Amino acid sequence: MKIGVYGQFYHEDSEIYIQYILDALQKKEVEIFVEEEFLKSINKHKDISENYSKVSSFKTIDASYDFFLSIGGDGTLLKSVTYVRDLGIPIIGINTGRLGFLATIQKEEITKSLSQILNGNYFISERSLLSISTSPKIDEIIPLNFALNEIAVNRKNTTSMIKIETEVNGKHLTSYWSDGLIVSTPTGSTGYSLSCGGPVIEPNTNSFVITPIAPHNLNARPLVIPDNYTVTLKVSGRGKSHLVSLDSRIATIKNNTTITIKKASFCIKLVQLSEDSFIKTLRKKLLWGEDKRN
Repeated sequence: MKIGVYGQFYHEDSEIYIQYILDALQKKEVEIFVEEEFLKSINKHKDISENYSKVSSFKTIDASYDFFLSIGGDGTLLKSVTYVRDLGIPIIGINTGRLGFLATIQKEEITKSLSQILNGNYFISERSLLSISTSPKIDEIIPLNFALNEIAVNRKNTTSMIKIETEVNGKHLTSYWSDGLIVSTPTGSTGYSLSCGGPVIEPNTNSFVITPIAPHNLNARPLVIPDNYTVTLKVSGRGKSHLVSLDSRIATIKNNTTITIKKASFCIKLVQLSEDSFIKTLRKKLLWGEDKRN
């Protein structure tokens, strides 16, 4: 079995859990390949054993990997997607961060959870992505023109609102006067979109949600659409440019550039423990049901 590992040292005491992960994988005689920069960090860290002679590094990966292991929070998992891309490799998200909607395996249960997964006791949750294209083309976006959570446009270098002309399937929807606009997948519905008043959408739902950011249109509300629809945006404002973000990646685009957003041609496979579910995650992470009357 061949497993790729990617992570960050953003969180306190992460080295303890990285040690647990490497120990658990080596006991199973797994081929371990660690992302180059992350491996350098591990080797420099005094609290992690250096006795990992079988560990190799990678800059890019191919389809020969059985799993891709993300160590950190949801942000780390989103970066892991940029390595996996359309290769179909299942991603195991281990949460050493805070909330962790995507990285659902808890750090306190790493050894037990990895053992379950390596023994085949898991299921795959397939998550749809968004793709983006622009006219004229933006070279900065082309290499990684997809997002698992959301694609958003935001104002830049101004406190003034921007105007976002929005079409759905070639038909004019509205012009949002706002700080920006989010087009989110069901996976991303519990992230940026949720914080701007968007609905929570179950991951298996074949839909996207359009959520305005601080709209000045008092009747503007989030809109859920089928995921086979195409959304077209054109931004104008007092500034000459605005920002477009794909998950954690940001680019600057000139005003009046046509932005086309639609469902990507591939899915991301997230590994889930057999006893886990999206409903359970909602209850645990968003404290649903934490009512004294219950």
